[in-house]
Amino acid sequence: MTETPAKPAAKKTAKKTATKIATKTTTAAKKTTAKKTAAAKPAGAKKTAVATKTAAKKAPAKAPAKKAAPARKPESRVAMVRRARRINRELAELYPYAHPELDFGNPFELLVATVLSAQTTDLRVNQTTPRLFAVCPTPEDMAAIPPEQLEELIRPTGFFRAKAKSLIGLSTALRDRFGGEVPGRLEDLVTLPGVGRKTANVVLGNAFGVPGITVDTHFGRLARRFGWTTAQDAEKVEADVAEIFPKSEWTMLSHRVVFHGRRVCHSRKPACGACPIAPLCPSYGEGETDPEKAKKLLKYELGGQPGQRLKPPSDYPGQPALPLVAS
Repeated sequence: MTETPAKPAAKKTAKKTATKIATKTTTAAKKTTAKKTAAAKPAGAKKTAVATKTAAKKAPAKAPAKKAAPARKPESRVAMVRRARRINRELAELYPYAHPELDFGNPFELLVATVLSAQTTDLRVNQTTPRLFAVCPTPEDMAAIPPEQLEELIRPTGFFRAKAKSLIGLSTALRDRFGGEVPGRLEDLVTLPGVGRKTANVVLGNAFGVPGITVDTHFGRLARRFGWTTAQDAEKVEADVAEIFPKSEWTMLSHRVVFHGRRVCHSRKPACGACPIAPLCPSYGEGETDPEKAKKLLKYELGGQPGQRLKPPSDYPGQPALPLVAS
């Protein structure tokens, strides 16, 4: 009877003991796991170290970093103008025979040939105009010709319908407003159908001796490559370049730059390695710099090929172009 109250105490003691054992077991298990983990670490570390060394041996050595090209110093306005004028002098020595590459015998023929030269080569125009001028030697003749006949005559130059419309329009204007004569003023020329500043400057500079800068695709491209302008608009390019050179140089400068653009400083692959003015050009390296490879890119007389005119000037050192072969 006196032992009955002791049972709950025994149960409590048993619970405490069980708890202690469980705790010890858990603690022991944790210690064992910790020991195993600690023991496993050095072996893994060794393997990792060995693997790293092996990978390092197999991996190719890194190429030494290339040194960045020294930044070009900003060019002052005065330095740019001096360099530009020196380029002009160098081009004058390279192309003493530079000339307009359209065949013409009078202002009207030059005006018509220049209009036809849009979106085609001067060579193709020169091969087309002999037959055209045999049929339409004057503005009066061209104004009276049926459009279909004129289109057929100028078909080889491309865009023949639009060009025929311009030629008939400008010929009619010359007949009705200027007495059949090509005017010698820019403000009059640009009123004619199909005639813009580029065409007007070509006619004024080469038929009338009035200085002008002809901004075609070649001139604009080289003016930007030479650092004379950053403009894309032809009139802005003309204005920028006009501020660099004296007026007396404008017409011949245009011929020299266009000559160089057609023969050496091409649009897609300029022949930098064969360019005599490479030391003066901030864009050197845009094209082929190997001298031998660059020589193969030269065109027309510099490349030993015929020029663009069927009747070139007497001082032209190359071969005349061949007439258009009838298909």
